[in-house]
Amino acid sequence: MTAITTKINHKMTINQRFKELQEVLSMDVIKRMECFDISHTMGESTIASCVVYNQEGPVKPEYRRYNITGITGGDDYAAMAQALERRYSKQLDVDKIPDIIFIDGGKGQLNRAHEIISQYWGDWPFRPRMMGIAKGVTRKPGLETLVTLEGEEFNLPSDAPALHLIQHIRDESHNHAIAGHRAKRGKTRRTSALEGIEGVGPKRRQSLLKYMGGLQELKRATVEEIAKVPGISHSLAENIYQALKQ
Repeated sequence: MTAITTKINHKMTINQRFKELQEVLSMDVIKRMECFDISHTMGESTIASCVVYNQEGPVKPEYRRYNITGITGGDDYAAMAQALERRYSKQLDVDKIPDIIFIDGGKGQLNRAHEIISQYWGDWPFRPRMMGIAKGVTRKPGLETLVTLEGEEFNLPSDAPALHLIQHIRDESHNHAIAGHRAKRGKTRRTSALEGIEGVGPKRRQSLLKYMGGLQELKRATVEEIAKVPGISHSLAENIYQALKQ
């Protein structure tokens, strides 16, 4: 019974938050919301995330990550534009069109997002409400500023259910982006240490990492141990050993 009660209470809380957000934004109904965020470290391994919420809460099977390529490292505007382009340039079923699109960022990021999305909503039966979620100076929860396309900025009380819903979807998007970024960064760093070693292409890099159990294990291995990896000769093992010791 406890699990059932918890589920009912959770649904009531979500419904309450949706209802209040509808009132705050003067919307008749909110069925679906999507939120986008960007994650990178000093411009490295940029990932964009999109999370989806409906009146039941998070719709995790529809969460998406976008591997951002071909941009100047650290250009969040270009990263967001690429993610939105890939998300909305394809044909969407009517029930997949969000009522609200949240962008993690302020006026500039929101305006750039609008430039991209507005190219595609001409064929949609309605236009989504777009809003930016700008972090406060102290970046503390509850001090977020909401930004509209009209340039209006406003804050909600820190105990407002509508704000809690916005924080939840923003945090989900943030965490989803960070998880993807860390995985991409780890993979990049694992393979980059082996790049540039003559005779070690993508297949051999994969074999080395798989056989040894990871880059750190490979770095600790002896020449003899490296030479046991299928396709790695003793002379190549010596080259790999020396390269990883530098």
